Amino acid sequence: MTDDDRYRAVQARDARFDGVFFTAVRTTGIFCRPSCPAVTPKRENVTFYRDPASAQAAGYRACRRCRPDVTPGSPEWNLRGDLAARTMRLIADGVVEREGVTGLARRLGYSERQVHRTLVDELGVGPLSVARSNRAHLARTLIESTDLPLADIAFAAGFGSVRQFNDTMRTAYALAPRDLRRGASRGGGRLEIRLAVRRPFAAGALTAFLGARAIAGVERVEERRYARIVSLPHGPAVVDLTLHDDAVQARLELTDLADTQTAVHRCRRLLDLDADPTTIDDALTSDPVLALLVDRHPGLRLPGQVDGFEVAVRAIVGQQVSVAGARTVLGEMARKHGSAVDLPMAAELGLSHAFPSPQSVVDAPETGFSMPRSRARALVAVARSFVAGELVLDTGVDRADARRRLLEVPGVGPWTADYIVMRALSDPDILPITDLVLRRALAAHGLTEERTDYWRPWRSYAALHLWQSITDERMDS
Repeated sequence: MTDDDRYRAVQARDARFDGVFFTAVRTTGIFCRPSCPAVTPKRENVTFYRDPASAQAAGYRACRRCRPDVTPGSPEWNLRGDLAARTMRLIADGVVEREGVTGLARRLGYSERQVHRTLVDELGVGPLSVARSNRAHLARTLIESTDLPLADIAFAAGFGSVRQFNDTMRTAYALAPRDLRRGASRGGGRLEIRLAVRRPFAAGALTAFLGARAIAGVERVEERRYARIVSLPHGPAVVDLTLHDDAVQARLELTDLADTQTAVHRCRRLLDLDADPTTIDDALTSDPVLALLVDRHPGLRLPGQVDGFEVAVRAIVGQQVSVAGARTVLGEMARKHGSAVDLPMAAELGLSHAFPSPQSVVDAPETGFSMPRSRARALVAVARSFVAGELVLDTGVDRADARRRLLEVPGVGPWTADYIVMRALSDPDILPITDLVLRRALAAHGLTEERTDYWRPWRSYAALHLWQSITDERMDS
């Protein structure tokens, strides 16, 4: 988009661009989302930024009316696979808070200087500024939605001290934390956070996909509600997500409040909440066949993950077996090799175990898995690669390199690698063409493999629509 395109979006108060860019007004010193209901500023008084951190670094504070800090994240960072996008995904996952910029650069495989320069070239600010802005946004959400003491909120949001917390909040919002809390409607002791969503949002289809694959003891799905145990850097957690048409209400119980940002980010990635459904649907509907499928499920999302290793295990277990059969095997694995979790919210939801860790799979005998010996060997080989650090499936890895490394593991073929990259790394442009159900859907709609090239860069979403069409066919028959 050009700045003139952005200004026209502001004039139209077009909510589709909320989170894609931000409008800073020189005469007021504030920045807004494009759909802000305030009087449209004059063009000569407006500067556009692609991230809140850039606007804050330039001296602007967030608008109190339109709350630009609670918009969905930019879909650009999920689409792209370059260094800047990988950096932004890792920052959102809390890597800077846990490991510093040194750890961030190490994960990316570049020097700190190169990572800093790449982000400055892209946004005008470095990794620390982006991380600081993310902390401020999370802190405000916790201030307004929980009864946590302000000092605990500072820690949960990732601030190094209460003084840093106070200074950052005053800079970002021109208010002290205690002033932000006055009059806010807050929940109880557990964290309750509203996660923003771009509409349309096919919440029912998303929970149905997750529900069909839910692992007993680890996950629970009821209509538009999804709950599970998650393994986070500082210990296990329970997330309980209720999906509405315009937002997701998240309840969290954490072992350690320091994992708050990571938990929120992984919930967003699991549900693909930062996607731009309008752009994706518009692109796919240029194909008349897909147009019919999109019309039935507008806003279909790409189910992501809370743990890359878990997706890898799911894919290997699911080789040449039904979804129901894989679910049974995975449930048995969780009971035998997963760690027990005794958080109160887990008991309330009927959850008992975290998904097995790579080390627990390595330590188990191959005969301890209810699957063919060759598949068990592939499972253990992947786990060993994780333990040795040779295979990483977090948000910062290069997708093409990850696929190449997966294919080097004996027993991991193209279908398995494609499925893992699609879900574990949220690659929007994967079409697992060897998938039998997908090939059946292509044949049913008279689609050739050559035609699928026209669906780039959204072939993952096209695959989901085709899979969904087979599910709809069964339900209709």
